[in-house]
Amino acid sequence: MRIGFAVPQYGAFADPDFIREAATRLEDMGYDSLWASDRIIVPLAPSHPYPGGGGIPAAYGTFFDPLAALTLAAVGTRRVRLGTSTLNALWQPPVLLARSLTSLDLLSHGRLDAGFGLGWLGDEYAAAGVPWRGRGARLEETLDLLETLWTAEVVAHEGPRWTVPPSRVDLKPSQRPRPPILLAGFTVAALERVGRRADGWLGAAMPAPYLKTLWDTALRSAEKAGRDPAALRMVVRINPRITRDPAPAAEVPRACTVAQLAGHLQVLAEAGAHEVFVDVQTTTSAREELMDVAAEFAARTRDLR
Repeated sequence: MRIGFAVPQYGAFADPDFIREAATRLEDMGYDSLWASDRIIVPLAPSHPYPGGGGIPAAYGTFFDPLAALTLAAVGTRRVRLGTSTLNALWQPPVLLARSLTSLDLLSHGRLDAGFGLGWLGDEYAAAGVPWRGRGARLEETLDLLETLWTAEVVAHEGPRWTVPPSRVDLKPSQRPRPPILLAGFTVAALERVGRRADGWLGAAMPAPYLKTLWDTALRSAEKAGRDPAALRMVVRINPRITRDPAPAAEVPRACTVAQLAGHLQVLAEAGAHEVFVDVQTTTSAREELMDVAAEFAARTRDLR
């Protein structure tokens, strides 16, 4: 199993110097990947409830741009993969999104994993000037256009939302034919889309039977589309509340010690996970505390890699 960590990016950790320093230290600890996420506003009266329960974490009010964070991580590292989990694919036109991601893939010498999601907060779509309705169809066309921009010698596209006349777009990713595309989501339609056209699924920690059921939907969809299900990968995000004392088993990994968190990875592996990464930015308040948790988790999971 590959083990990753969320690059410091929001709240008390949204500092460019610390982002770069932390990325270097996390790579030295042996992590396989670093991940950045995407938020643009924290509404005082949100249009939709926070998926994690309770209110939106206050730390999200200070949120460093995910591609800028991964650029800092790229220049401070040599080996780790750099992923977005998730980048909202619909908040900017695909031609600009492709240019930004291509530049990051080139800058990192081919270490980018492009993870896309649709988000959950309608207010952010309103702030970005993007329709909330029709997100699935917009994502499908976005993926079509990204594929063309990344692989075609002459780029041309005419769809319901975007038109690109026959053009040269010679800036191509370091990875050929393109960076791996991972898609998030927990509906049947989202998992079927993973199977039809992605390289993997960005999941989240949840009861293993439910996780496996969703994953099986993606695998069946891949097979139905004539693709190799074994080529797909499952990446699971965990946002734990780290405790000093062991938590009841029913609360793991939502709340647990670092030792319990490391032990839970076996459950995720049995459910089909190929990679797991941890984000502890809402459960820690100081930089060295975050790095201490990262060091302990890296040490406790070394034998799993």
